[in-house]
Amino acid sequence: MESLLIEYFPILVFLGIAIAFSAIFVGAAMLLANQNPDDEKLSAYECGFEAFEESRNQFDVRFYLVAILFIIFDLEVAFLFPWAITLGDIGVYGFWSMMVFLAVLTVGFVYEWNKGALEWE
Repeated sequence: MESLLIEYFPILVFLGIAIAFSAIFVGAAMLLANQNPDDEKLSAYECGFEAFEESRNQFDVRFYLVAILFIIFDLEVAFLFPWAITLGDIGVYGFWSMMVFLAVLTVGFVYEWNKGALEWE
């Protein structure tokens, strides 16, 4: 059991250093940065609507389409790197499995394109 803990010790040291540096940098930014909030800085930024309104207001469906588009490309990248690394080991079956996966993602992308998710008014 002790040898197992010794193997994980570098990971714990790295995690501790990362947490310490994060706390130092966030604290330094809060202490040293110029804090001048105004109406423009506090306005809605990416979501397109005010953050603290009635929760039952209608939500524009284009935001969902952009989220789906992000998931399509995120999944593609997340699966392409391990696939590319192991391509020599998985052979032809692995190659065609990824081609089917990419075809499904392409169908999703074409659907979004036809719905106009790539054109913002």
